[in-house]
Amino acid sequence: MSNTASPRIAIIGGGPGGLVLLNVLARRGIAATLYERDESPAARGQVGSCLDLHKGSGQDAIKGAGLYDEWLKASRAEGEERIVTDKTGVAIIHHRPAATGKPEIDRKILRQLLVDGAPTGSIKWGHTFVSAAPVGDAWEVSFADGSKVTADLVVGADGGRSRVRPLVSDAQIVHTGWTTVELAFDSRAQPDLAARLGSGTFFAIDEHKRIVAQFTGDARIHIGATFPAPESFVVPVDNAAAAKSLVLAQFEGWAPWLRDLIACAEDGTIHQRPLTILPVGHTWPHKKGVTLIGDAANLMSTFAAAGANIAMLAGLELGQALATASPGRWDEHVAQFEVKMCRIAGEAAAQSDKNMKEVLGDGGAQMFAARVKRNLLKLGIEPYVG
Repeated sequence: MSNTASPRIAIIGGGPGGLVLLNVLARRGIAATLYERDESPAARGQVGSCLDLHKGSGQDAIKGAGLYDEWLKASRAEGEERIVTDKTGVAIIHHRPAATGKPEIDRKILRQLLVDGAPTGSIKWGHTFVSAAPVGDAWEVSFADGSKVTADLVVGADGGRSRVRPLVSDAQIVHTGWTTVELAFDSRAQPDLAARLGSGTFFAIDEHKRIVAQFTGDARIHIGATFPAPESFVVPVDNAAAAKSLVLAQFEGWAPWLRDLIACAEDGTIHQRPLTILPVGHTWPHKKGVTLIGDAANLMSTFAAAGANIAMLAGLELGQALATASPGRWDEHVAQFEVKMCRIAGEAAAQSDKNMKEVLGDGGAQMFAARVKRNLLKLGIEPYVG
């Protein structure tokens, strides 16, 4: 795949996309090294909630990584349950698990599964990317600890605030006008509250705001509270009482039990995630030796449940592109991959943007419930209310 005897591939970032790429390459006998700023797999203890991996993207990526059986064992069909309410907390639609083909898996379990599947020594923890500079036909990559490596191909899989992206694109992330505050608590400490949520994902949508609650396999409930806020809006996450008070003020007038989802949050579980995106349809001029996948390439909102799936698909597609390249022509395959994935990701980002405007617009709960019902009916599933 390159003119060198041992092509050097540096993957920057250990999210789902980068880890899928590492595993896909390994299964095809191609050496690569992934550099992750976290000090260890356990360093990101706040990574919560869960994902449903879609057929045609996330599930295909897991198969390509050789980890499909392990994923099936770790996923939960009951995580497919859906309840949608407005601010009154009364169900508009309720769907219990059926064979939709999208069982859910905890994010931290998925990450560990991908880490465990990678070749020993192929992940370098505690490596924060600083810069990359061309050296002949290759790139010299520098890290915060002073270490340097040389790579023929640098893959930016380092998230929405990617430091690799500026090597190929001057695009800037855009604040959408909303922010999300994540919180969590143990469902066993709040059994009555937990019972209202079902066993999958719960949505309360009204007044251009949204509360999402998800169970994870360790019996914890992860909350995402989304509300309008300027980019300058800061939640004091290190002061749980002050943070919860500030968030609760955004949901004044909502059903008391919905507000309790915020009030019950435990210390140390509160994180602010401003809702930012890259311009929909983001592309970049191809540059030999550098490419992007996942949020680094196509950061989108969370309203199509597509971000992680698209990142994993990109890891699969890039791995396959590199594996099928003839000697000396790998860069052509990377360029072709970029065109294909930017088209796929652009379509997903456009749908996510459309969904966000519907859900956070007037009548959001009713519009979202109607969309859920349409999707279920396509699968031959009749949802019910109550």
